[in-house]
Amino acid sequence: MRIGWRSFLRSRVFSHFPCKNRRRSPTLLAGSGDSGVIPRPAMESHGTGLRRVLVLAFCVAGIWSAYIYQGLLQETVSTKRFGPDKKRFGNLAFLNLAQNVVCLFWSFIMLKLWSNSSSGGAPWWSYWSSGITNTIGPAMGIEALKYISYPAQVLAKSSKMIPVMLMGTLVYGIRYTLPEYVCTLLVAGGVSIFALSKTSSKTISKLAHPNAPLGYGLCFLNLAFDGFTNATQDSITARYPKTSAWEIMLGMNLWGTIYNMAFMFGWPGASGYEAVQFCKQHPEAAWDIFLYCLCGAIGQNFIFLTISRFGSLTNTTITTTRKFVSIVVSSLLSGNPLSTKQWGSVAMVFSGLSYQIYLKWRKLRRFQKKKKPQ
Repeated sequence: MRIGWRSFLRSRVFSHFPCKNRRRSPTLLAGSGDSGVIPRPAMESHGTGLRRVLVLAFCVAGIWSAYIYQGLLQETVSTKRFGPDKKRFGNLAFLNLAQNVVCLFWSFIMLKLWSNSSSGGAPWWSYWSSGITNTIGPAMGIEALKYISYPAQVLAKSSKMIPVMLMGTLVYGIRYTLPEYVCTLLVAGGVSIFALSKTSSKTISKLAHPNAPLGYGLCFLNLAFDGFTNATQDSITARYPKTSAWEIMLGMNLWGTIYNMAFMFGWPGASGYEAVQFCKQHPEAAWDIFLYCLCGAIGQNFIFLTISRFGSLTNTTITTTRKFVSIVVSSLLSGNPLSTKQWGSVAMVFSGLSYQIYLKWRKLRRFQKKKKPQ
């Protein structure tokens, strides 16, 4: 996803906030952890009335169920003690490799079944650079679960607008509107309050190595690498506009598999061998990892469907609410109790994200009115 750092970063900055007097970014959207990056198809009109409502409900149910369950599995693998020996699965980066392999085969099958484009897409080698950041970034996000709780990780990774605005202001001199600053302050304030609030002893006891500064640092590095990845992908689809979502998914996961295999199995005693041995000794862990990867692949299908039928704004709304529900589910089902102050900080973050969605919706309505013939 990368071929000219400055233009890529610019495209990422522009895609988040409706600033005036800026060029439109290439039409791309990052899929979630949401860990893929996919092109944004043109929104089409597919039916009206009850049928459209049912399709939307199907998309919401698909995204929510796939990614909420994936989050529970991710938390389980990172905190559970498996087997009679009560060992933790310490090689969390192995999840990234497993996700790459499953999504690689999944996208290949989808291309064979549904793709009708024979040429014009981006060549497979064009994804080599974006594959690097797409390998490092998600690995950092997963490793953060050794140091902070899953709700804290979700909240930190929801603050993507903060580095986007900082980069836009400091690097490109972009001036944002007051409502945009309000959104960012709500998100930044909420994440800060959550991080500074006292975490329950029950939650801390589940962590492998409790270390909040390191955990949050890994999450923000994850966001930075994701920004580079998304920007590079913008460039690829701008150069090869006939590239399909499945082709991008295939290319990204091909290089992700290559890099992760080299990192985890490139020399005797590498961490991948230990991870495989752990899965052999603890089949329950291997099954959880497989389901985790399958949820990610299925979730991508629902994201593709949502964007093609209802547009990227609807998809953003669904995925944002999904993150909030994931925190609630983790708190209720996984034994991560939150204090009153922490729930208040969660409300602050999602208030800021909801306000950002409203600003995008208002901008879209104005744009649609201008397009109507007078």
